[in-house]
Amino acid sequence: MLSLKNIDLALGDVVLIQDLSLDIAPGEIVMVMGPSGGGKSTLLSYIGGDVSDVFSAHGDVTLNDVRLNDVAPERRGIARLFQDDLLFPHMTVAENLMFAIPRGLWAERNTMMQSALDRAELSGFENRAPHTLSGGQRSRVALMRALLAKPAAILLDEPFSKLDKALRAQVRDYTFAHIKARGIPAIIVSHDLEDAPAGARVVELMGHGGGNGEVRHV
Repeated sequence: MLSLKNIDLALGDVVLIQDLSLDIAPGEIVMVMGPSGGGKSTLLSYIGGDVSDVFSAHGDVTLNDVRLNDVAPERRGIARLFQDDLLFPHMTVAENLMFAIPRGLWAERNTMMQSALDRAELSGFENRAPHTLSGGQRSRVALMRALLAKPAAILLDEPFSKLDKALRAQVRDYTFAHIKARGIPAIIVSHDLEDAPAGARVVELMGHGGGNGEVRHV
């Protein structure tokens, strides 16, 4: 369970988010929408522990009953996917995936990497460079890399926005299926309501001093 309690975010005198509380169950994907500059990505940064000092930020972030406010970002167990896949260009697909796997016996780590490629329908792509992949293939590798780190929660910051409509739907469904299958609580930020899974809760932020809007289901 990922829990947010009484979250306040402000930029100077401008209130972006006010008194936001939210519980996200394992496998649930909640969408956060709102105008540009309204605090959506800043909220994800606060949850991940890397919000800029230019923002005033308060409120509790709890993951599986552990309060994370004083935990370093790299120790929070939270993965984040962006609209740019951020694959390491100097590494092969296999090396990108192996980077996320905790240290251990090489044979075991290699088996995990190969299994991830199978699930991504990219068997045989081990030695490919990221720039030789299509947008959808890169997105799948980025997702598998995030999941191989075994995160306890995942934050999606407009990860599908650079994909064309057909590919966007395919990658979106693929991503949500893996998140739900692993029981990972997730938040997705998007401007497109179609990026919300059926029946998902949508939190609308008013932005620019408006605070929070309604929470509804789609």
